[in-house]
Parts: sequence; C-alpha cells; structure tokens
Amino acid sequence: MATQILILPGEVISPDLLPIPSNPSLALKLGPGLRHTPPSTITSVLAGSLCIDQKKNAIWVENNSGRYIPRPHDLVLATVHHSSTDWYHCSITPHTTLAQLPQLAFEGATKKTRPQLSSGSLIYARVLSASKHTDPEIVCFNPSTGKAEGMGELKGGMVFDVSLGMARRLLLAKQREEGGIVVLEEIAEKVAFEVAVGRNGKVWVKSGGVRETLLVGRALQETDREGLGVEEQGKLVKKLLRTM
Repeated sequence: MATQILILPGEVISPDLLPIPSNPSLALKLGPGLRHTPPSTITSVLAGSLCIDQKKNAIWVENNSGRYIPRPHDLVLATVHHSSTDWYHCSITPHTTLAQLPQLAFEGATKKTRPQLSSGSLIYARVLSASKHTDPEIVCFNPSTGKAEGMGELKGGMVFDVSLGMARRLLLAKQREEGGIVVLEEIAEKVAFEVAVGRNGKVWVKSGGVRETLLVGRALQETDREGLGVEEQGKLVKKLLRTM
C-alpha cells in the first residue's frame, strides 16, 4: 500500500523519500504532480499528498481538487461531442480540448462493422497519447492485446462524479489492500451491478433498476466526500441497503 506525505508546490523531494525497489533494474516511475530536472532533482508542482509505492517503484502527488489532465494509459469516461469523416470528437472534461477517437479504434472494427455513435453517446476508453501541444487521442481497445476489455459504448446506467483521488483508488487492482476501498465489494454481496471507473473522476454504474443504481452511486460519493474508512464504509452500505 502506498504511503502518503503532505507536500507543497516547489518542494524538492528528498532522495530519502524515493522508493527502494526490490528489483534494482525497475525504473522509477514519476506520476502526476512531479517534475524531473536532470540529473536527479525531483520537484513537486502541486500541493497535495506525496504518494510512494515501494512495490511499483512509483511516486506521485495526489490532489483531489485539481483538474484532470489526460495522460497515456489512463482509462476515462468520455462523451461524444460530434463526428467527422474518420473521427469521433469526445469530451473528457469541460476544461480540456476534445479528445480524438478514430472511428476504427474498436475491437475488430472495420468500415462496415464500426460502431455508429451519435452526439451524447458515452464511451469507456483508454488515452493513447496526450501532450500540451496536441489534442488527446483515445481508443476503445487495449493496444497490447487488441481486445476491448470492457471498453466501448456504455448504454443505460448513470454517471456519478467523484474526486480524482477516489477515481484512482477505485482503479487499483486491490481496492481494499491498496486503496482502503470496500464499498463496492460490500454492495456486491447484496446487489448485482456493473461499473466503469474513469481516471477523470467519472464513474458509470448500471444495475437492475434505478434505485439500485442510485444506491451504488450515492455510496461511492458519500465514501469519497466524507473520507470514510473501511469500517465506516461497511456501516454506510448496511444503512443504504435498509432503505431499499
């Protein structure tokens, strides 16, 4: 599990704080909120929690109040704004330029079989490339495997806003151990639902009915807003289930 230290913009990260990987050949991974100045100076550019993951040899700054900045490999929820001959132009956040989604960037898509998306369609996608000089490009398949792996158009359901920090925690492979998140696990014991989490602070939820969908979304937002721990999340879920 990552450790966290409060940090301010402009602070130089002490070498003593850098993770020590078990595998010496594993390169240090710098995440959001940090700048590397050669040869070895690392400086914070955001105020927030400095997160250090020894196992992954990674370090980053978690800032819940910041705006989302697209980064390669991020999973995001995006809304189709309009289309052109070969592209869908999609909104990731109100603060970023429209992302470009090639119309053939879906598993097995051809000109005849490609999805026909319209303005307002919701998609789950991965950021392929992003920089401050170009518009982000997104795709709806894993470039390593060519498979959709849950990406593509999302139909029905509802979208709920969460903080960027909450989105990151929900995307961890081990939500309980690494992120202290058990709310979805607790609900899943009683309610069947689907969920897609975007690193841009959006969560899509679809369940058997509106009440169940709202319950999942409300539980996520309250856990995020109140900063609930594992035990408190369990109590919240029990309380919400009694209202159904």
